[in-house]
Amino acid sequence: MITETQDGPAWRGGWLNRLIARPGFQSWAARFPLTRGRARADGAVLFDIVQGFVQSQVLLALIELQVFRRLKAGPQSADDLGHALDIPADRMQIALQAGAALGLLKRKRDGRFALARKGAALMGVPGLEAMIRHHGAFYDDLRDPVALLRGPEETQLSKFWPYVFGGDVPEAEAHIYSDLMAQSQRLVAEDTLRTVSLKDVSHLLDIGGGTGAFLEAAGRAAPKMQMTLFDLPPVVPDAQARFDAAAMADRVRIVPGSFRTDPLPEGMDAISLIRVLYDHSDDTVRALLAKVRDALPAGGRLIVSEPMGGGARPDKAGDVYFAFYTMAMQTGRARSAAEISALLAEAGFDQIKVYKPSRSYVTQAVTAVRAE
Repeated sequence: MITETQDGPAWRGGWLNRLIARPGFQSWAARFPLTRGRARADGAVLFDIVQGFVQSQVLLALIELQVFRRLKAGPQSADDLGHALDIPADRMQIALQAGAALGLLKRKRDGRFALARKGAALMGVPGLEAMIRHHGAFYDDLRDPVALLRGPEETQLSKFWPYVFGGDVPEAEAHIYSDLMAQSQRLVAEDTLRTVSLKDVSHLLDIGGGTGAFLEAAGRAAPKMQMTLFDLPPVVPDAQARFDAAAMADRVRIVPGSFRTDPLPEGMDAISLIRVLYDHSDDTVRALLAKVRDALPAGGRLIVSEPMGGGARPDKAGDVYFAFYTMAMQTGRARSAAEISALLAEAGFDQIKVYKPSRSYVTQAVTAVRAE
């Protein structure tokens, strides 16, 4: 019996892949006029994957040296930058040339380097530089990816995000991760609020919202809406300062607590979980969704927004970056929209709606309503 796959009959795919895997065939395909274009394109893609780690480390070096910010004022030579940064000019030249090859910088005719559009955009993305800097812990865990897949007793990234395991978190550590979350939360808020309307919400409870970056954006999108922030006690001072600065203190109530052990505030007609579920195990998520359902009135709405992976259509952001990131955190995982929908239905939600993401590497939204 011949079984069909999305790529055609199984026997044909297996035979073709065995042929393509032969070094001799690859050499022939790179020369033959009808196949050389595809062969060379495949080779370029494979090499880009192979050198991916080097590219990310070049980017990190340029950020740590503040090259983008230095070039914002105008073009500079490798000699000038090298002297200012205490790096030999020939090595500075290599770093700048690499940045230009990545499209982050551009080399001018006189040999100096200037900021390219992508480099300028990088500085304009909230939290991106901080996110790239914190990758040191993640890369330490990826040094031995096979060991990571087998499940080490401890990872560097799990120590960076201690709150996901519950328990008390020192205020200094809470400030570090809250600041990083707040900076990157602005992009998530943009995409979520562009997709999900809050016009019918009178009071929104944001669980695990850190210092309130999402609520601040939500409050601007819905100026008459009342809001409550629920998160660990160490984030309260920074959250209060944020809402004071945004002139929203009279619209926001901050309730300190842990959703693992404390009751959730009640009386809201909508609850948001923004980048919360993928930090936690299925058991923790089930328990949280049950508490959320009980805290909502009949017909109350839940908004879930986070990067997703594991779906029928593999996604480079969700199934590569976020899947391995959550693995290194040692808790949680990047779930598909279908998996999240199933968990919501199990918890007693209906009218579940999955929204198409505008940027899957930022977030995807799912909404649901508490069943009557």
